[in-house]
Amino acid sequence: MASGLPSQDTGGASAEAQQAKASQVRGMFDAIAGRYDLLNSVLSFGVDELWRREAVRIAAEGEPEKILDVATGTADLAIALKKAIPKAEVVGVDFAEEMLQMGRAKVERRSMTLPLLQGDGQNLTYSDNSFDLITIAYGIRNFSDRQRGLAECYRVLKPGGRLLVLEFPPPPKGLFGRLFRLYFLKITPYIAGLVSGRRDAYAYLGESVLNFPGPETFAAMMQQAGFVKIRFKLQTFGVSALHLATKPRG
Repeated sequence: MASGLPSQDTGGASAEAQQAKASQVRGMFDAIAGRYDLLNSVLSFGVDELWRREAVRIAAEGEPEKILDVATGTADLAIALKKAIPKAEVVGVDFAEEMLQMGRAKVERRSMTLPLLQGDGQNLTYSDNSFDLITIAYGIRNFSDRQRGLAECYRVLKPGGRLLVLEFPPPPKGLFGRLFRLYFLKITPYIAGLVSGRRDAYAYLGESVLNFPGPETFAAMMQQAGFVKIRFKLQTFGVSALHLATKPRG
């Protein structure tokens, strides 16, 4: 569950307010970096690894040569992509430096060539048409302007390149949805507080999930950004969603 540009949609807030919010939440992600991977595994009951594994399998189908993992966090998805597609050039970017430090330690232990750079998913520093594949795992909900983030992904993808996004959709209706909402808003922050001492970080997580658009709405946002061949798949009873879209050729 990677961090991105840490701010929720601000509904017309000033640039100063957006920046203040971004700095606040970036500091929160940096503060929990040391316990982040453990908490994600515990709180998802280890299912997050299965979600990433499916994403990697789909990513590898296109045999991409250059991959950008946006909101890479501690680099779990970037590392999995590099392991599955060793010939590919994989780069990860994230807003939170402490998260990146944790990811770099993982990369070093595996003796991989995998640059992890501090950067803003809404203002990518790469040239147009640079990557065959862009991935974002559980980070785009933190963008202050998700449409702008999608536009940036479109810009730096090569024609025919693909965007793969893993994200938590809002809880479904019915009993399961109510239980899921309770877990995210009440139980998750409590457990996280015991383990990391930062209950606020996972209270923010629950709120950001509830504020994220549903899969159909997010698919429409991808279409608005110019993508085609848009599809999504719900994972584990709708707890997670895998979105895939393509930048048209020519």
